[in-house]
Amino acid sequence: MAKIVVIGSMNMDLVVQTDEIPKVGETVLGNALLQIPGGKGANQGVAIAKLQNDITFLGKVGKDGFGDELLLSMESAGVHTEYIGREIVSTGIAIINVDKNGNNNIVVIPGANEKVDEEYLNKHSKVIKDSEIVVFQLEIPLETVKVGLKMAKNLGKITILNPAPAMELDDEIIKNIDILIPNEHELERMSKIKVTDEDSILEASRQLINKGIKQIIVTLGSRGAMYIDKSGHAFFKAHKVKAVDTTAAGDSFIGGFVSSYIEDKDINKAIDMGQRTAALAIQKVGAQSSLPTKEEVENFK
Repeated sequence: MAKIVVIGSMNMDLVVQTDEIPKVGETVLGNALLQIPGGKGANQGVAIAKLQNDITFLGKVGKDGFGDELLLSMESAGVHTEYIGREIVSTGIAIINVDKNGNNNIVVIPGANEKVDEEYLNKHSKVIKDSEIVVFQLEIPLETVKVGLKMAKNLGKITILNPAPAMELDDEIIKNIDILIPNEHELERMSKIKVTDEDSILEASRQLINKGIKQIIVTLGSRGAMYIDKSGHAFFKAHKVKAVDTTAAGDSFIGGFVSSYIEDKDINKAIDMGQRTAALAIQKVGAQSSLPTKEEVENFK
């Protein structure tokens, strides 16, 4: 089986359930506090593993109870965790407020994720060399992402970047991305073009493609997704479901997409798999706890 490597963040998500997310200076009553393994990198790794793929994770946690729990969660999903580092700092933490409509806001404290550096990647370069696809996000240091993308490209690997959280990226990073999977806000931040409609999505995407990215998939939430490459573009409608918690929507899409894409490089099939996975994930609370199995995705109508 072809191998996937995810290089990224691991966080313990502290999820506050409340009727409404408080405004600045406002106090509201919460309904529950949940402690759920998360982090964009770890979520994507677990999503890929639960869809029965050979996936190895590179990242770091602290030498604390949260770190123990995160490793256990990933291992139980089937992720290869033997190269994950442990540092004498706190494990990454995300504090997530979720309202009754499934909307959320998030504060991330990086902790050990900030220790994922070039030295660590060089130490585990064989893991990348033995893979076919390498997946990145932006919750580890940007310089590490730059080094990792360049390393993966030099080794002839397919590189995928989910540019979250949104930030501007230099051309040295952009030229080493094969497939970019942003949402509208992330696309706007990267391209510096105001994204308001289909035309502006295409304009922003084509600017990035001209800088070296081969394929772009813009996730549009409940509206679906748009695919853009040099030859054209296509729109994919989302599956209609009732959202309970959208926390891992993007991560689950990427998990489903990568799981399908590695099989036969069929972009249409892979986007559909991503949308199915996301539709199932947003119907449950939490990040990793909401991610569906391969059987659930295959049976989804």
